Amino acid sequence: MALLNHAVLKTTVEALHPRSLKYLSDSLQGLVRGRLWLQVLVGMVLGIAVGILMGPSTGLISPATATTASDWIALPGRLFLALIQMMVIPLVFASIIRGLAATEDLEQLKKIGLRVVLYFIFTTALAIVIGLTLANLIQPGQYVDSQALQATLSAVPNLDQAPAQGAVFDQLPQKIVTLLPSNPLSSMVESNMLQVVIFAMVIGVALVMMSPVQAKPLLDLMGSLQEVCMTVVRWAMLLAPVAVFGLLVQLTAKLGLDALLGMAVYVGTVLLGLLLMFGFYLLVIGLTARMSPRTFISSVKEVLLLAFSTSSSAAVMPLSIKTAEEKLGVRPSVSQFVIPLGATINMNGTALYQGVAAMFLAQIFGIEVGLGGMALIVITAVGASIGSPATPGVGIVILAMVLNTVGIPAAGIALIMGVDRILDMSRTAINVSGDLVTAKLMDSWVGSRLSHQEEQLAEQRREEIRQRTGEDVLTNGAAGAQN
Repeated sequence: MALLNHAVLKTTVEALHPRSLKYLSDSLQGLVRGRLWLQVLVGMVLGIAVGILMGPSTGLISPATATTASDWIALPGRLFLALIQMMVIPLVFASIIRGLAATEDLEQLKKIGLRVVLYFIFTTALAIVIGLTLANLIQPGQYVDSQALQATLSAVPNLDQAPAQGAVFDQLPQKIVTLLPSNPLSSMVESNMLQVVIFAMVIGVALVMMSPVQAKPLLDLMGSLQEVCMTVVRWAMLLAPVAVFGLLVQLTAKLGLDALLGMAVYVGTVLLGLLLMFGFYLLVIGLTARMSPRTFISSVKEVLLLAFSTSSSAAVMPLSIKTAEEKLGVRPSVSQFVIPLGATINMNGTALYQGVAAMFLAQIFGIEVGLGGMALIVITAVGASIGSPATPGVGIVILAMVLNTVGIPAAGIALIMGVDRILDMSRTAINVSGDLVTAKLMDSWVGSRLSHQEEQLAEQRREEIRQRTGEDVLTNGAAGAQN
């Protein structure tokens, strides 16, 4: 009976062929060809310049007038953030479910699932350690006037402090149970991405273990949901340059030029850390795929520029999958599962930023963070980063939890919000590069009965059938009937 059940499951998982998310990447490539990244950089420069003219440094207009005007100028930016945030949860949810269904067989799914989660945890912890080390070596908090910076706190709305997340082992069983969402809709409303990911994986595995006839309607629905989400994302992309301009005008007008210049060492520390993390990825891709740094950068530059422009790793998922398969040689059955999962739980750039920011603010407030405190930062940031929404500005929300864990006032986040836009875009590019490297690494680690070329040819044949029939999810029976 066990052998029979295994055979049925194997037949089921090999019979389902959902259309890849990469086929929704055409409009994203159009944005790259239209140099969206350059438009965003121009918007950043103009936003800082206009914000300085409106800010307290020049005194051209009154603070009250500057606040009102900058709030209106920032409106497109707020709309951009809202549109992206609105679509991320349904997009990730649908993509993980369909990615699981695209897996070649159950054995491959078991191997990838365990290895990819352990690898994500390791690299996230490594990123935080790099951030903490650089912050302790460079001491960016010593290069700023802490009293002047703290004086700006009254000009920025206070952030809600997250509850302390102490490492209490007697509460661990209960915390493990709460990872499973008792109310999945509530988890989605509260943006609890880890619970959403777990729920999506449970649904995906259940679909894989069902008969193709029963699983196909829900997979078709998830495909339609992906299409809807990417349509809204494309609308949001049109606002990206204006959004960056408006948000930087608003924040620069409130903080002023002096405060921004004083933060230069902090920004440089974060960017140096992100560069070191990217160097680690180049080392991994060189050792596993024998790919030179120049070749890898040339292959992924388009998707990294788009990630930089949008500040959302989820929004660029279709182009990430296409890049992994066509330029890095990753098998479709691996890329379609690893990249949607990585867009949600692989936040290495964000984790590194949190390590630097926590130490920077500790130096500003004169708080001594010992080895125990830094270990607590690593544990908290790893747990908070895994499962955080792949949306712009989410690092700020996670940082509040990390700071409160080691007794650093979460209100200090207001001190670094003025420079967060450039850091948010930079760490998103690192997050996406990490997803691509992970996909290539898992492709090398996990064996398969089909080669990359064989999988690509099979997918091309199925895409030709879809063009003729209009079907989204194919079964082996339907594919065979058309050949």
